[in-house]
Amino acid sequence: MRLPFPRRGPRRPSTFRSFRERDPLTIGVVGTAVLALAVLATFGHESLPLVGGGETYRAEFGDAAGLRVDDEVRVAGIKVGEVTDVELAGDHVLVSFRVDDADETWIGDATSAEIRVKTVLGRKFLALRPAGEREQDPDVAIPRERTVTPFDVTQALEGLAGTVGAIDTEQLAEAFRTLSDTFEDSPEHVRTALDGLTALSRTVASRDAELAELLAGARTVTETLAASGDELERLITDGNLLLTELNNRREAIHALLVGARDLATQLSGLVADNTERLGPALRRLDVVTGVLQRHVDNIDRSLELAGPYFRTLTDATGSGRWIDSYLCGLVPENRDPCLPPRLPATAGGGR
Repeated sequence: MRLPFPRRGPRRPSTFRSFRERDPLTIGVVGTAVLALAVLATFGHESLPLVGGGETYRAEFGDAAGLRVDDEVRVAGIKVGEVTDVELAGDHVLVSFRVDDADETWIGDATSAEIRVKTVLGRKFLALRPAGEREQDPDVAIPRERTVTPFDVTQALEGLAGTVGAIDTEQLAEAFRTLSDTFEDSPEHVRTALDGLTALSRTVASRDAELAELLAGARTVTETLAASGDELERLITDGNLLLTELNNRREAIHALLVGARDLATQLSGLVADNTERLGPALRRLDVVTGVLQRHVDNIDRSLELAGPYFRTLTDATGSGRWIDSYLCGLVPENRDPCLPPRLPATAGGGR
């Protein structure tokens, strides 16, 4: 008996199409757009609202003082972010910086900012001093009244070197001589002071070449230090890590030194307690070594003679439970000379 089965309707065409059936131009445009978005997300992930996190603030300074992008932003000596932009805004500098965790780092509406020196080579960082009862508006920059710019000693020395190098020493000496002639009839103490100024001007004029060479050398040293700033900073950082590790191992090193001192004390006491026994023992040992040294030839001869004996003994007793030997003179034909009897090759020998 056949059961009636419902008839299936006609098969509908599938809505899925392979990439070969699609338009290559559309696929190329969509793929390029997705790749561009991925690249932008990779390089700008710190600015994304959910991935990058943090908050960006701004501050006005009268001078950048060597502050650069990617320099650290610190609060109470702890890094909380980095500088994102340094740009000129009229007669002042506008510094943009990002705080990585705005929820943990409080930036109030009375917060002050200061550019400080990080290393002796002129590297800077931005120090924040949070204050205020309300949160700082990111769209409102911290005014110049609450920002501080440090004094750059390196730039001042470079400016001093250039200024001193541009002085006309001959004209300066002539001015001092004219001044001295003008005050020639002045009191004694005034003339003495002017004579000193004249001598000073002559000395400066005579040392013009040496001063120029000294300033050029100072400029070269400054440029070399500035070019090697990263290496020196890394050296100082590694030295700090080494000192930190030594400080962490201070207790272990102290315990090691104390243990070595105690061991030396115990050994000294052991030697002191056993001096009476160690002395005779060492003297007897010296006597024994002296006897052995005097009879070294006899000992060598004894070892030479003992070698063949022990070799023969080993050959005689090395056949298991038997001992190889022979008796001379029992066979008449072999009495003189006394030699072992000649046995057939199949014989096993006399045992």
